[in-house]
Amino acid sequence: MEQNRILLVEDDPNFGTVLKDYLTLNDYKVTLAKDGLEGLIIFKNNDFDLCILDVMMPRKDGFSLAKDIRTTNTEIPIIFLTAKTMKEDVLKGYQAGADDYLNKPFDSEVLLYKMKAVLQRKASEKNTDDDIFEFKIGKFDFNSKLRHLSYDGNDASKLSPKENKLLKMLALHKNDLMPRELALTKIWRDDNYFTSRSMDVYIAKLRKYLKLDENVEILNIHGEGFRLLEK
Repeated sequence: MEQNRILLVEDDPNFGTVLKDYLTLNDYKVTLAKDGLEGLIIFKNNDFDLCILDVMMPRKDGFSLAKDIRTTNTEIPIIFLTAKTMKEDVLKGYQAGADDYLNKPFDSEVLLYKMKAVLQRKASEKNTDDDIFEFKIGKFDFNSKLRHLSYDGNDASKLSPKENKLLKMLALHKNDLMPRELALTKIWRDDNYFTSRSMDVYIAKLRKYLKLDENVEILNIHGEGFRLLEK
């Protein structure tokens, strides 16, 4: 089985070397960068499966590095390592595109668990995204690759990219709860008041499309999320 390639960006040389050796012993292929700027150069010139970024670094901090990484790769998992425990910093990390977070000092086994979990989750998301793109919703046919939604064999409407992603996520959770946070972090990459209001606008747009079939509706589950219901 091919080793997962890890970019580790850590400015403490002793800690960085120890962590690199530990991850190598646990069957990961690790590249160590000593600061954010070096990390960005290495990232742009190599392929990785996961990035582990220290937050407090010279020349470029972890949050800035994550945003730069996200401009070229929106999917690669990012785990932050930080001595900070303030809620604002945790939120800032997630807003910069983090998949998970660990406060120093941490148990290295917990890091291994988080790495394994996030890599498995990304792999399953990729398989789902690649394999399932045709959905039957009541009398609607929905093709998420073409962004086409057609009713009862009539001409298809072309959905916008966000309408398409949101309907696909609802369809994958059909008759089940689609958590609000999941859609906000996956589609809008942020969970705040403004993105939440934006998602409500897109839910309203989808309801307009779907009202042609009285047996299909999007229910608002208060405080939880939405359910695409097919009666």
